[in-house]
Amino acid sequence: MRSIKEVEDLKDNGKTPFDKVKCKEKDQQNAVEDKFKSTDVVPKKNGVDLESVLGELKIFGRYHIKFMFLVGALTFLSMWHSTNYVFAVENVGYRCKYSNCGYTELSQLEQNSSLDYKCHKYRLYDDNSSCTEDNFDVFNATACDEWVYDRPDSFVAEFNLGCEDWKRTLIGTMHSVGYMLGLFLVGPASDKFGRKTVIIFTAVAGAVIGLSKSLVYSYWLYVVLEMFEPLLGDCYSATFTLSIETVTKEHRPFIMFVLNLFSTFGGICVAIIAWLAPNWRIFVIAIYAPGLLFILYIFWMDESLRWLLNKGKIDEVGNVFRQAAKTNNIIIDESKLADLKCNDSNTNISWAASLKMTFSSKKLFLRLLCCICMWFTALFNSYSLLINSVSLKGNKYLNYGLTVLSGIPASLAILYLLTKFRRKNPLIFAFLLTGTFCMAHSIVPTDYAWLSILLYISGTLFSSISMRIVYIYTSELFPTYTRNTMHALCSALGRVAAVIAPQTPLLMQYWPGLPSMIMGILSILTACVVTLLPDTSDEVLPDNVGQAEAVGKKEKEDLCRKMERKSFDFCSKL
Repeated sequence: MRSIKEVEDLKDNGKTPFDKVKCKEKDQQNAVEDKFKSTDVVPKKNGVDLESVLGELKIFGRYHIKFMFLVGALTFLSMWHSTNYVFAVENVGYRCKYSNCGYTELSQLEQNSSLDYKCHKYRLYDDNSSCTEDNFDVFNATACDEWVYDRPDSFVAEFNLGCEDWKRTLIGTMHSVGYMLGLFLVGPASDKFGRKTVIIFTAVAGAVIGLSKSLVYSYWLYVVLEMFEPLLGDCYSATFTLSIETVTKEHRPFIMFVLNLFSTFGGICVAIIAWLAPNWRIFVIAIYAPGLLFILYIFWMDESLRWLLNKGKIDEVGNVFRQAAKTNNIIIDESKLADLKCNDSNTNISWAASLKMTFSSKKLFLRLLCCICMWFTALFNSYSLLINSVSLKGNKYLNYGLTVLSGIPASLAILYLLTKFRRKNPLIFAFLLTGTFCMAHSIVPTDYAWLSILLYISGTLFSSISMRIVYIYTSELFPTYTRNTMHALCSALGRVAAVIAPQTPLLMQYWPGLPSMIMGILSILTACVVTLLPDTSDEVLPDNVGQAEAVGKKEKEDLCRKMERKSFDFCSKL
């Protein structure tokens, strides 16, 4: 097994004579850097130089505005793909079929009766009599095998899922399983083949598989396609990584705000489309057809500059910068591009070796475990709150829309919080407040519908805040060459919670407040876990393991100085 020093030394291989002459003056500096590879303090060359050039492009220049619309469109439709099953396979009313009773009559009859008209069929005293409770023999019942449905054009009715609620909730579970498995593929593929390549492939593949779901007439084939759609068609993970790598550290909260805004409006549109297209097949076609347009991103979108630089594709980096400068009508500083050419460290390190270096760090491994815990709770809260929103009293489309709409104040809050109060503390308080509101919701009597909905939406608001901070926070804790892999790994393992979440409506038959209580307890425990992580708000994205380990060191040093001023010998214990 190669040591970290030996692997890092591979960066010198493959340089042209011109590059070696040009970088001769920096040989001594590079030797000093190699000496510090295994320590916590690593001179930041790549990140600083890249940040400097990115800063010249300006976040509100034409290039970045175009970029934000491109990644925003991906996020917008990604929300359609990831949540549409809530309406596609939504629960609809059904009753056991009788020759002389329709669905409406049975529903009215059930309101004032203790009999189960859904899954039990009672013998009729008179087949030609009116539909009254006196005509049913309550002591002579059999299991129902044929039903009438409130909406004959629904998924539940077409596949005849009466009294088989587990089959309906299985759709959401398999979607989450596919999402989880897909992240094990998307993360490494994005680090190896590039963010742009993976984004285009997954976006188009998701649209194709999604459209094929509208053509099937077998329940189990639909289940298989539901799993493969996110497995091969999740573009959000790579889109998010590309987004934060294309802006400077000061603007990472803003790009996060833009993605969140597009995601929120995407979720609202899902509810509108479901309301306008009650037929589940038409609804699915409307959701997935626009995704075919992402094939055009081959011509419209640029690759991640940080990824290109890390892979040693210097000419492409220069071309992208020059094209961006031309778009913004500015002149790029060529001397900085030349400096980037001398800083092509890690260009010949294999992905497997990079991953091994990352896992060999005890600090990064501890961060991985903490991040998995954060992802588990954040995803469990997000999916559970979203799925159970259609079970609240009132209009299900309005309830869903209001639940998603809470993402707008959440996005505005995040933009302010991450700019003014860093990353760590806002995340801790977001988890604590999510837990508080969810636990309060669980004990409010169902008769207080307005208070129940208010607490529910408040919990959803802070759940949205925590989920969005977890996304950006995780990406800032790991090095460039394994960033998307580690981000995807945390998300994938955390999505065990998303697999469980679609089953939470079944817990309501034991106690209506049980799902909310579970979310509340998990959130408070996770807030305690976050205290173990460093803050990343003032850090440039790390490019290698040493730089990643050094994240948070400034925070410790600031704490040292504060303690010294108070005559505490704290620094020696860090």
